Amino acid sequence: MSELRIVPLLGKLWAEYVYKVESKQATSLDYSQGIGIDPGVSNWLAATTSQGKSFIICGRKIKSINQRYNKKVAKYKQGKPQQYWDDYLANLAHKRNCQMRDACSKAARFVISYCLNHGIGNIVFGWGQGIKTKSNLGDQNNQNFVQIPTARLKEKIKQLAESVGIVFTETEEAYTSKSDFLAGDFLFKFGEKPKDYKFSGRRITRGTYKSKFGLISADALGAINCLKKVATQLGMSLAEVGRECLAVPKRYDLTCLSKSYRKRAETTLQLVS
Repeated sequence: MSELRIVPLLGKLWAEYVYKVESKQATSLDYSQGIGIDPGVSNWLAATTSQGKSFIICGRKIKSINQRYNKKVAKYKQGKPQQYWDDYLANLAHKRNCQMRDACSKAARFVISYCLNHGIGNIVFGWGQGIKTKSNLGDQNNQNFVQIPTARLKEKIKQLAESVGIVFTETEEAYTSKSDFLAGDFLFKFGEKPKDYKFSGRRITRGTYKSKFGLISADALGAINCLKKVATQLGMSLAEVGRECLAVPKRYDLTCLSKSYRKRAETTLQLVS
């Protein structure tokens, strides 16, 4: 242990232990390969790779945790001032924060392990300026979206990626859910789309996009379009990405992730002196 911090939080003092760990470097990363990530709520992270594979990390569990917390707080504070706070509410908040922190750690570790197991050297994360502070999705959707710690998850993925030699790139995600990747639609920066330009497809439900070549996952489409925005500057080819990859992404539940997957990824690491 190299440091001990005493942090006041939620009416209590918490001890944080800081340890030094040996640096490790992945041995078989291919920097011509990448993974695009598009964040959401029910589908917390949707990811599509330049190798023609895709997956979704389910966010329904953390969405449920968040909704349960808000419901309990609202019921307990009925008839009390808006600023009212006590030990019961502090314990509720602490439990929720621990659950969210655990979910972030598991999701980030899974993404890094996936990259290590598949030799992917680039992570491209779609993120919009003011995505939290300027969201206007209605009261219920705002509550779900703003209170879910996606920004913390993004930073966690970035830290873990840099610790093993994976290049992390953040890109703006304008028009990633509208541009038809399969039809070769253009991807414009925010505010630069010509008024007369029409995309080849459209989203017909929250999770389904009607492409020129058939129905595909709207979330997987958003992920590959995030990757497409920076593919040229990172020297990546997206030729292996087809409709099959975008139509049926594999779904993972954070509560059912196997530790063996992470252990297999760690065999690709070597100590760096």
